[in-house]
Amino acid sequence: MFLVFNNNIKNFKESVLKTYSYAAVIFSLVFLIRALIRFFLYNNTSVFFSHGEYNLDTGIVPKELNAIHVSVFIAIAYFYFITKKEKFKHEKIVMLILLLFLVLLSSTNVLIISFILSLVYYFFYSKFANKLRLRNSILVLTIFISFLFYKKIKAFVELEFKNNTEKGIGHNVISKSDNFENKITMYEAWNNKTFSPKDFFPGTAFRVYQFRVFLELFEENSIFWKGFGFNASNIKIEQKGVEHNIYLGDANHEGYQKKNFHNQYLQIFAELGFIGFLLLMLILFFSLKTAFNAKDFIHISFTFLMISLFLTESFLWRQRGIVFFTVFFCLFTTSNTKKNLK
Repeated sequence: MFLVFNNNIKNFKESVLKTYSYAAVIFSLVFLIRALIRFFLYNNTSVFFSHGEYNLDTGIVPKELNAIHVSVFIAIAYFYFITKKEKFKHEKIVMLILLLFLVLLSSTNVLIISFILSLVYYFFYSKFANKLRLRNSILVLTIFISFLFYKKIKAFVELEFKNNTEKGIGHNVISKSDNFENKITMYEAWNNKTFSPKDFFPGTAFRVYQFRVFLELFEENSIFWKGFGFNASNIKIEQKGVEHNIYLGDANHEGYQKKNFHNQYLQIFAELGFIGFLLLMLILFFSLKTAFNAKDFIHISFTFLMISLFLTESFLWRQRGIVFFTVFFCLFTTSNTKKNLK
C-alpha cells in the first residue's frame, strides 16, 4: 500500500490521518452517548470511566476494547487536530470532544504523556512558541521550582513505594473486591517471598511483581539470546504464580497468574530474547530519529506514546496493537524518510 502511494505519500498520509481522526471523533461520540444513556438507566457514574470487567460492562468502553488501548488510538487523533496550524471552529469542538473522551478513559500513563506532549507542542512547535521570552521564562521557573521541591518529590516517591495505594501509572489488571483483604505495596511486591490468595495487587504493584518474575525466570533459564518463544512465557508465569501463592482465580474470575508481563520490553525479551528486544529498540530509535529530523510532531507524539505505553502494556502482543503500530509506523517513517532525503 505504501509503495503504491510512494510518489504522493504526503497527500496520502494527510488523507489517512484526517479520515482516521474524524472516525475517532465519531467513535468517541458513540461511547459518550452510550455512557449518558447507561447513566440514566443504571444511575451509576462508573459508566463514564475506564472499562469494567469481561462479565460486568460498567466502564465507558467494554473490557474487550481495553481503555488504555483506546486512549492511545484517541490520542493520535487529538494530536492531529492540535497540530493543525489553522483551526476552524468545528475542529476546535471535535478536539475538545476527543480530550474529554481521553480524560474519561482514565489511562494515567497516556494522559500524563499527552499532557507533556501538548505543552511541548505549544512551547516549541506552535506559533505561540515564537514568543521566546515567555517560553524561556517558563522553563527557568519550572527548573527552579523542581530544584526547590526535589526533596519533597523524592520523599513522596519513597512514600508511594511503601504505602498501600491503588494509584499508579498502570490500571488494575483485576478489580478489587471483597475477596481481597490486603493491598500489596510496590515494596512488598518486590520483596515478599510469598503472598496470600487474599492479597490484592494495585496496577503499579502488579507490574513491579511481574518485573520481579521476569528477573527470576531470567536467572533460572537460558533465555538471553532467543527467549522462551512467542507466548511460551505464559506457562512460566503461571508456575511462578503458584510458587508465590498469589490469587489464582476461580470459576468466574481470572487469577493474576494468567496475566502477561504487562510490559512490552519484558514480554519481547522473555519470548524473543535479546535479538528481539534489540530490534524493538532499533525500531523505536529509528522512528524517533526520523520524526525529529522531519520535525513532524504527530510522528514524535506517536513514538513517545508507544515508548511509554510499552512500559505498562504488552501492546504488540494484541492483534489491534500490532496492526495499529505497524500501520502508523510505516505511514510516518515512509513519508518522513522521503521528506528527509529531499
